[in-house]
Amino acid sequence: MKLPIFIADAFTAKAFRGNPAAVCLLENKLDEDMHQKIAREMNLSETAFIRKLHPTDNFTQSSCFGLRWFTPASEVPLCGHATLASAAVLFHKMKNANSTITFVTLSGELKARRAEDGIVLDLPLYPAHPQDFLEVEDLIKTAIGDTLVQDIRYSPDTRKLLVRLSDTYNRSFLESLKVNTQNLPQVENTGKVKGLILTLKGEHGGQTQEFDFYSRYFAPWVGVAEDPVTGSAHTVLSSYWSQQLGKKDMHAFQCSHRGGELKISLRPDGRVDIEGGAALVLEGTLTA
Repeated sequence: MKLPIFIADAFTAKAFRGNPAAVCLLENKLDEDMHQKIAREMNLSETAFIRKLHPTDNFTQSSCFGLRWFTPASEVPLCGHATLASAAVLFHKMKNANSTITFVTLSGELKARRAEDGIVLDLPLYPAHPQDFLEVEDLIKTAIGDTLVQDIRYSPDTRKLLVRLSDTYNRSFLESLKVNTQNLPQVENTGKVKGLILTLKGEHGGQTQEFDFYSRYFAPWVGVAEDPVTGSAHTVLSSYWSQQLGKKDMHAFQCSHRGGELKISLRPDGRVDIEGGAALVLEGTLTA
């Protein structure tokens, strides 16, 4: 078996920043267990598998494909950065002729369209509801100790816990914050939480580029201690910060050690457009 495989850094225009994802192009059906084996071998936060929906489809001219995402530990229902990476491979490497590509996924149909400065993903927008601190106190204190918390929300659709840190903190604090992820799956083992978002209101003024909000994302429950740049987390963050800031269009920065920028625009139909760049860094053939 030989499969074309690529690695693309998503939500960045520069190689070795943003979030790397592996992308496999499937000409034929792949044994079910092979998806997980390949994802484990690639050992990135996500490996995406693009598959043809019909025998006559091809990666250069067709406009609709199946798409699945796997961490090294399990399949996940939504991954923004690996969707962006998949679209980048089709648009830029396979020279797909369409302006918009539709992916059929576990989260429904997702569209990726060309933009002047990158690729725009049409993603679901998920609300986050107020969360009682006492119910998640052990999780939060295990992760960030006595760090001051301003707000806590929970997204039942994505099983993500959003923790907004105090406005007294700045970006450098969030970037350098030591987060204990190792014990989180033991502390929260009910299945309610599968991802932890830490977020902070943006700083305005000064010499640095302005962002509306910052974040970091942790998912040890699915084998990802910290994800560098996370599209799926921003389907929740976009909803929250739009309400908090009274804005539909926002500029976000995920301040992991690699870092990544996302342009966000809430749509009238209740979904969200998330735009980012992508840099192809590796092309090869997987043999097994």
